Amino acid sequence: MDYLSLIGIALSLLAILGGNWLEGGHASSLANGPALVIVFGGTFGAMLLQTPWSVFLRGLKMTKWLVLPPPLDLRASIKRVTSWSALARKDGLLGLEDLIVKEPDAFSRKGLQMLVDGNESSAIREALEVDLTAIEQFDTQSAKIFEAMGGYSPTIGILGAVMGLIHVMQNLSDPSKLGSGIATAFVATIYGVGMANLFLLPMANKLKALVSAQTQQRELIIEGLSAIAEGENPKNIEAKLEGFIQEP
Repeated sequence: MDYLSLIGIALSLLAILGGNWLEGGHASSLANGPALVIVFGGTFGAMLLQTPWSVFLRGLKMTKWLVLPPPLDLRASIKRVTSWSALARKDGLLGLEDLIVKEPDAFSRKGLQMLVDGNESSAIREALEVDLTAIEQFDTQSAKIFEAMGGYSPTIGILGAVMGLIHVMQNLSDPSKLGSGIATAFVATIYGVGMANLFLLPMANKLKALVSAQTQQRELIIEGLSAIAEGENPKNIEAKLEGFIQEP
């Protein structure tokens, strides 16, 4: 569980609503149906226009990473690879065959299968690096749908503001309709700018950081499997993989 994401969302909402309350405003003053439709609907529609279906679906699935990120423990990965190395040194590469079915990670499972099949270190590295590049590019592109929405929403918020002002200008002779038009104008701007800077852009940056961390973990797996294929000593493999951990 990533509690920082939950704290960040709660603090953002508290800051906006609390600041509005300290200035004498009410939460109901920030609720405006037309502005909501314009900004949220327009932003979502613009994102759909630029995004392939597969990328959109992957982006939706990745949103759970904000609260439940994928397991990213480099030390645990080093320990796992070292245990593979020790088993291969003791029982040979075929001794790893029983681990393939039990391995939950598809990327590691493919590497282990190639190792058991007797592939050379260079062939294992080449095949896994192709997979790694494809996965990283696809996940990064999927994370960027939120970045795109964060770019569109402020502009669409301004569009909503202009539409509200047009409504005001058309009803100058009817004071009873001026308030709703002005409210839509200002609230649409708040929705657009707030949604981008408090939620969408931070979400995109966090997801891209998680993709980068996952890529680093898979690079560690590649290095470990290649070293096992070359018959390196488990202690030497462990020492080499420790280089992936950079602690202050």
